[in-house]
Amino acid sequence: MQWIMRISGFFAAALLTIILFPSLQSFPPAEAIRSPRRFASPDRFSFRQAPAFRNAAECGAGIDENTTICEPSLVHIAITLDEDYLRGSIAAVHSVLQHALCPESIFFHFLISEPKLETVVRSAFPDLHFKVYYFDPDRVRNLISTSVRSALEQPLNYARNYLADLLEPCVRRVIYLDSDLILVDDVAKLWRTSLGSRAIGAPEYCHANFTKYFTNRFWSDPHLAGTFSGRRPCYFNTGVMVIDLHQWRKSGFTRSIEKWMEIQKLGGTGSAGRIYELGSLPPFLLVFAGHVAPIEHRWNQHGLGGDNVKGSCRDLHPGPVSLLHWSGSGKPWARLDSNNPCPLDALWAPYDLYGPTANSR
Repeated sequence: MQWIMRISGFFAAALLTIILFPSLQSFPPAEAIRSPRRFASPDRFSFRQAPAFRNAAECGAGIDENTTICEPSLVHIAITLDEDYLRGSIAAVHSVLQHALCPESIFFHFLISEPKLETVVRSAFPDLHFKVYYFDPDRVRNLISTSVRSALEQPLNYARNYLADLLEPCVRRVIYLDSDLILVDDVAKLWRTSLGSRAIGAPEYCHANFTKYFTNRFWSDPHLAGTFSGRRPCYFNTGVMVIDLHQWRKSGFTRSIEKWMEIQKLGGTGSAGRIYELGSLPPFLLVFAGHVAPIEHRWNQHGLGGDNVKGSCRDLHPGPVSLLHWSGSGKPWARLDSNNPCPLDALWAPYDLYGPTANSR
């Protein structure tokens, strides 16, 4: 079990605290900014209510009824919500709050395409500070091409491309998180990452074979391949990014991503004309690879879901851990439900709020 020894002392202590002393995270409820109550909760979902999380003394009061979304002290986090991954999104939010020194100073931005999930979130987190944004699937439906896995073709996967348009102009920075991850460290540390002049920051993996993310057609066309001229492109995973929305808006990066998706779409369904095969990642690589502010690898221990087709059990990467990410086809909730979990899935389970409370059974 070498993976256990790789987990940082903080992570091990925090996990032990969560399992043995959950009452330490229970506090009286606080007033919160709430978005309008418009949607009905779908009957198929049942989540236990998380405890209320309060700021430590050094954080100050956090959000109150006079706080606006433009408050500069807020930490902004964006996550998508859909029915297939809702269980993972709820667990991700729970993990963020569990480990934050100042949880009342975190504001969540939820991107949805099914307008009925807001009350599900509120039932699990009555005091959460958040806003819901509807992302119209038709905005990208005609830009999406087939991928190696059908889940990668869902329009909501592309909502991250439009954060600069969807969020209020006063929100100048946001952390984007995928739905299949948990944090085991204070998200404020990630928030404070310096991006310099870059629009995005993410852990980079320059040892990865970058050429495999694009087809032979791409690399054989000097005009296409020339997009990386003068850059040192490295792979990065788009499931965890710190984004400078002001820089993004100023540079028009949403349109830059769309242009590459249009080129891909014009190539048709045959491999001869396509320039990539893997979902929403390649357009990000085309626009940003070589222009990414590097972030410590501890903030995205990715690949825990195995490969994109069959899935597999994988170990942690060497080094400390602040975020575990089940990217790939295997999701911890599905493997736990099937009684065939991987060893690391046990680290996700304490944040899972799915299912009725003991009193409701």
